[in-house]
Amino acid sequence: MAAPSEGWWAALLLVVALRPAEAVSEPMTVAFDVRPGGVVHSFSQNVGPGDKFTCMFTYASQGGTNEQWQMSLGTSEDHQHFTCTIWRPQGKSYLYFTQFQAEVRGAEIEYAMAYSKAAFERESDVPLKTEEFEVTKTAVSHRPGAFKAELSKLVIVAKAAHSEL
Repeated sequence: MAAPSEGWWAALLLVVALRPAEAVSEPMTVAFDVRPGGVVHSFSQNVGPGDKFTCMFTYASQGGTNEQWQMSLGTSEDHQHFTCTIWRPQGKSYLYFTQFQAEVRGAEIEYAMAYSKAAFERESDVPLKTEEFEVTKTAVSHRPGAFKAELSKLVIVAKAAHSEL
């Protein structure tokens, strides 16, 4: 029997993290262009009541022409968890990424994964090697010197940060 795909594990983790009583709101998906040229670009979106959570994708890439990417955000019904998925819907990106970072605000990361190839048609997600990226409480980013410049998808599951009363 074949091993489950990485996407399956992410979905399972999301189900566990959001528990059955905390259904996920309908995700919001926004298209944006990833532009080559070696210049640092950013794209961000807010989600949740009062735009409680922010997901920001910052990158620099080389080669080719603009690619259309998407950012999808969703929250649990109790607004304690949110997901941010950034990906190229056509699967593999043909751009050479010199750097990337996906940062969350208003929450702390519980799970994050980066992929060199996003699932498309009959193909599965292909995760980056763990040494190619790093995850902190608020960001997933390339690891300088180890990242092999291939990026097609990022997935983050985060939990609302506790605020002092």
